[in-house]
Amino acid sequence: MTATAAARPGFAFAETNPVIAPYTGPFGGVPHFDKVKVADFTPALEAAMAENDAQIAAIVANKAKPTFDTVIAPLEDAGRALGRAYRYYGVWSSNLSSPEFQAVEGEMDPKLAAYQDKINQNAALFAKVEAVYNSPDKAKLTPEQQRVTWVWYDGFVRSGAKLSPDAKKRVAAINEELAGLYTQFNKNLLADESTYIELSNADLEGLPAPLIDGARASAKAKGLDGKAIIVNTRSSVDPYLTYSPVRATREKVWKAFVGRGDNGGATDNNAIISKILKLRVERAKLLGYPTHAHWRLENAMAKTPERAMELMEAVWTPAVAAVKRDVADMQAIIDAEKGGFKLAPWDYRFYAEKVRKAKYDLDLNEVKPYLELNNMREAMFFAANKLHGFEFKPVTGVPVFHPDVKVWEVTRKGQHVGLWYFDPFAREGKRSGAWMTDYRTQETFKGKITTLVSNNCNYIQAGEGKPVLISWDDAETMFHEFGHAIHGLCSEVVYPSVSGTNVARDYVEFPSQLNEKWLTTPEVMEKYIIHYETKKPIPKELVDKIEKAGTFNQGFITVEYLASALIDMKLHLAGDVTIDPDKFEREELAKLGMPEEIVMRHRTPQFGHVFSSDGYSAGYYSYLWSDTLTADCWEAFVDAGSAYDRPTADRLYATIMSQGNRKDPAQQYRDFRGRDPQIGALMRSRGFPDKA
Repeated sequence: MTATAAARPGFAFAETNPVIAPYTGPFGGVPHFDKVKVADFTPALEAAMAENDAQIAAIVANKAKPTFDTVIAPLEDAGRALGRAYRYYGVWSSNLSSPEFQAVEGEMDPKLAAYQDKINQNAALFAKVEAVYNSPDKAKLTPEQQRVTWVWYDGFVRSGAKLSPDAKKRVAAINEELAGLYTQFNKNLLADESTYIELSNADLEGLPAPLIDGARASAKAKGLDGKAIIVNTRSSVDPYLTYSPVRATREKVWKAFVGRGDNGGATDNNAIISKILKLRVERAKLLGYPTHAHWRLENAMAKTPERAMELMEAVWTPAVAAVKRDVADMQAIIDAEKGGFKLAPWDYRFYAEKVRKAKYDLDLNEVKPYLELNNMREAMFFAANKLHGFEFKPVTGVPVFHPDVKVWEVTRKGQHVGLWYFDPFAREGKRSGAWMTDYRTQETFKGKITTLVSNNCNYIQAGEGKPVLISWDDAETMFHEFGHAIHGLCSEVVYPSVSGTNVARDYVEFPSQLNEKWLTTPEVMEKYIIHYETKKPIPKELVDKIEKAGTFNQGFITVEYLASALIDMKLHLAGDVTIDPDKFEREELAKLGMPEEIVMRHRTPQFGHVFSSDGYSAGYYSYLWSDTLTADCWEAFVDAGSAYDRPTADRLYATIMSQGNRKDPAQQYRDFRGRDPQIGALMRSRGFPDKA
């Protein structure tokens, strides 16, 4: 803490506030999760902003010539207390969102947005950054320092640093209003996801035992002992839709899930979304862009919405054709069983499994007993060790924010690399889905600072003493999110702003999607996909069936995802018009020829990726963009003859995984592959006609 900051009111208190106090304890310091209280957040954030103000003021007041060392380096070191506060704030928002904390968010989110604009619109500070960026001396900097300088300069410009005073004021007002709308959107969605459908004994008929155990455990967690419920989150809903033969209850569960944020009451998100879209396009125009999409994609790999749309449209048509073929197969089964109805969206997963069984003699329910949660975690560790040399050792005594969270130390070549936290289970106040969070990024700028990273999931706990068995989709998700964690742990950069996963939005999903590929490697299947009772590995004939069915249902998976990505982009290309989200979604999907048997993976009123922050707004296409890289990269391992080919793995680590954002991502990929990615591998991986 600087002398200037220490003299400011409130800083004596700040030293004892766990939300902004420096991490202490083992492993270079760890978060004080055991000490944080909701009441700490507001004073901590205010004190951290004041400290950061003092640090910025010192940079501006420095009379020395603007250089990397006098401007950019101090910016890299400023705001560390605020950074810690943001991390705790995010943890509570995503994992422990009580009404008490939501009240803090309602107060602080607009203030935090206004504060960020205050920094971005600091004319004196930007003048110094711009002077460094335009200096002929920049050529003498290291490549990483040049990249860091560009990151700071680009961030200021894209936030409005070059605007007129009136335009800056309006952008700041928009950002403040958006922050409040994002908070309300999240609050509404969390409220709808905390609801549930109670199941009768008849509704449990035909369900796999682990799913019944999970439904009973979910009920018990809500104080409904002896009952069974399906919580209104994906991890609970999708398995029920897949395995329940009770069509009427499938429909009820499905409608509750797809109706989140769209029920016309206090938690309806449609009006909020309309306001968000209007504000985003106004901001984009003030910043000099025709639409929000153009602003968002300018510094992404795709560069323009047109390039992103071109990729999505190339994949959409064959994906829809695949869906139509699969739907015909499902309808044939319904008719053969004399069902007397047309396939509906709540039937899709259930009958897809019947088609899988008929075509490939594969029932994924047969696979589930081999997917025990702890074994899958060890499988991830194994693959990370074989690929990148990581070792994982469980540790105790590290503070956690919930008893479910466990911690592992990560080492490589005998050297401490970081900590990995794992928070696997759903609970009240935790948002749905799965994600990765960093509590500290790697750097060597101020000494050797190591990574603290977590993965958070929403698996349903089984009854007491029973194993947690997850689905094949859940296993892929575990490997996916762990890929983000590995990306952070691999980082070997100097400066924090380009560390780990601080990369372009349409590149960040590449390492995570790539990591999914190692789930199905023979080494993992034989050692870790083992029966939870017999401890025997999954039979070869079952593995063969999985491989043969590898591209089955890719039409559904692709269309479900792409519908969301296309609507996201179309919403943000629509321009300055008032949008009724439900009407827009319905009409645009009709224009696309959306199969009526499928809905978007994330319908607009519940599209947290896009409307809980700027996050993936006009950027949900990123998963497909990254998967193009993934498929092409994976073929490099296939061509080498092994998923664990040492030279290929070492090249991946050196050119991509360890690089963070110290180099342009397109160049990183060329360094690895020797060329730009090609779409052919993506099409082949999904069983679509090869367009390469």
